[in-house]
Amino acid sequence: MSASESQPSVAITFDCTPLRGVSRLDIPLDASPVFRKRLEHFQRAVAKHGMRNTYYLTNATCTFHFTNNAALGWVQFTIDGTVLTNELDTATVGSDLDIRLEKETCDWLTQPAVEWLALSAKRAIEIEFDRYIAAGDLSRAIERISREQAASDAAGGFLGMNL
Repeated sequence: MSASESQPSVAITFDCTPLRGVSRLDIPLDASPVFRKRLEHFQRAVAKHGMRNTYYLTNATCTFHFTNNAALGWVQFTIDGTVLTNELDTATVGSDLDIRLEKETCDWLTQPAVEWLALSAKRAIEIEFDRYIAAGDLSRAIERISREQAASDAAGGFLGMNL
């Protein structure tokens, strides 16, 4: 098999929101159901972990591949929740994640294996978040949130459809 045909044995994706960059946690009366749900998740995360060195992951997936056949032998978890970093935002120190089995193509999968893989997904996300920090993506996310907040403040708190 050539290198171009291979895929990673663990594939991880996520969107990251620095909670210290979320300026408002109150839910507007006209909020869409998706926006309302996201703010409710943020509210719970802030109540439990605070806003400093706290990041909320959304749209996260962790897919484990166990065979060299792309159609068979993989499991995918969906994940959302909080990742906590050290005081300098240079390393992940823990997480509080909701991890759910989303899809799988393993007819040999057992419940104990699902539980072990969910724990492995948690560790994989924490390790990937360290890679995210090292790549500078965390600082770019913080800068993006700051720019959006400044634009919101300049517009009197309203950004049209972007809310």
